[in-house]
Amino acid sequence: QVQLVESGGGLVQAGDSLRLSCAASGRTFSNYGMGWFRQAPGKEREFVAAINWSTGNTLYGDSVKDRFIISRDSAKNTVFLQMNSLKPEDTAVYSCAADPLGRAHLGDTSAEYFYWGQGTQVTVSS
Repeated sequence: QVQLVESGGGLVQAGDSLRLSCAASGRTFSNYGMGWFRQAPGKEREFVAAINWSTGNTLYGDSVKDRFIISRDSAKNTVFLQMNSLKPEDTAVYSCAADPLGRAHLGDTSAEYFYWGQGTQVTVSS
């Protein structure tokens, strides 16, 4: 059973940085696509970033491109989301997700991910 546990959320000011972690367990994650999504109150879930565990290829949502960086540490089975230059509109619950199908492309929709963590709150004050 795949388990994903996020951590690192909190309250920060606009312009600050924050790093989220997603600890993955239960399987060998080679060839998995790992993604970060976020959901703000009253809004639909939004794709943030994804990474292929084996190749390290990455994909970013337009709203976070050039500010956020996704990475993985295979030895620790952990995926990170480094968030820089945070804005109040980045406020949301951030969730980690895993796609086990080894697709040729990285998914940017929640339907492409099978396993989900419980989420961590990020609040950015102005």
